[in-house]
Amino acid sequence: MIADKGYDANALRKHLKSEGAQAVIPGRSNRKATISYDETRYKGRWRIEAAFCRLKDFRRIATRYDKLARNFLSAVALATLIAFWV
Repeated sequence: MIADKGYDANALRKHLKSEGAQAVIPGRSNRKATISYDETRYKGRWRIEAAFCRLKDFRRIATRYDKLARNFLSAVALATLIAFWV
């Protein structure tokens, strides 16, 4: 799981480890002991953030007008197709 410093908590790290996932979370500046993380994987996090930001440019996705989940997921699929058609 790739996350920013706001999610740096021992409980979350322990839970991810028990689930078999690797935590790619940099430690907060006020931590007593530094925690190592994969910096190359963390640098790719901006792409995920940019993708969500680009999807939220669509008003229908940002406000979720659809009542049914299947309609909303269809709108997300359509917005993804339009936003990333390059």
